[in-house]
Amino acid sequence: MTSVINLEKIKEITENLDLVQAMEEGFIAYSNEQTVVPPVGELLFDEPKGDAHIKYGYIKNDDYYVVKIASGFYDNPSLGLASSQGLMLLFDQKTGVPKAVLLDEGYLTDLRTAAAGALAAKYFAPEQVQAIGIVGTGIQAKWQLEMLKSVSSCRNVYLWGRNQEKTAAFAASLGTEWTPIIAKSPDELARKSNLIVTCTPAEVPLIPAAAIQPGTHITAVGSDTPHKQELEAGVFIKASLVIADSLNQSKSRGEIFKATQAGTLEASRVVELGTAIQSGITRKESDITVVDLTGVAVQDIMIAKAVYHHYKTSTKC
Repeated sequence: MTSVINLEKIKEITENLDLVQAMEEGFIAYSNEQTVVPPVGELLFDEPKGDAHIKYGYIKNDDYYVVKIASGFYDNPSLGLASSQGLMLLFDQKTGVPKAVLLDEGYLTDLRTAAAGALAAKYFAPEQVQAIGIVGTGIQAKWQLEMLKSVSSCRNVYLWGRNQEKTAAFAASLGTEWTPIIAKSPDELARKSNLIVTCTPAEVPLIPAAAIQPGTHITAVGSDTPHKQELEAGVFIKASLVIADSLNQSKSRGEIFKATQAGTLEASRVVELGTAIQSGITRKESDITVVDLTGVAVQDIMIAKAVYHHYKTSTKC
């Protein structure tokens, strides 16, 4: 029998999961070639502006395979809808029998992306974070901060968004747990923060290379298609360590793709995230580091499995 797990139940379950640890295990398996992850399927829309991604794959000798469809339609909030939508399908790897339909409306994609951001900060952010900089004001900006709480004690956060009203509303929504400061520009945010997370659908770079200070870590989240770019390509000239969630995907999308196209980064300098974690790479406090997250199907596999296992356990009680 195929389980259908709705969003309300998924939210309840994910409160009890260690998603950062799940992402770490998944990325290590991916870099160790223990997964089968085909190229991303993609649909791009102009009217209205949006994109849909089909990601799928499996971990070798595991119980399941997963197919995920996730979309982002950026006019949705004006219609009273979340920008992110989608679902995940989990199948028995040995028989192809559908085991679960996860009607998450894009929620699990948001969570697994934010958990990957926290994982990047866990290993590659400076030991002393003076301020976190968040570029963007959408749901991913919120979740990146939420997940960062598990790996950083810093609560000073600079915020920047294109829309001043949305940025002010985002700052107000953080409550007393954070000390938010609205930056006048991405330049100011970069000069004041040494842990920066970019999570916008920008197609023109926002973060100037000249503003990045020594000792800064950047997690780039928004550039998940060939056309998007949040960082000036010159950032990679200054970076001591450049990490891709997927070396293969960085050949066709993401900040690393844009930088190699621009000639500011040699592909041979890039290390894959799972490999970097296992190798125990250390950074000097003055190093500039960049982790480029384009989103890999192994993340969807790990989070779908975790939700399904917890659901099966709880429904047996």
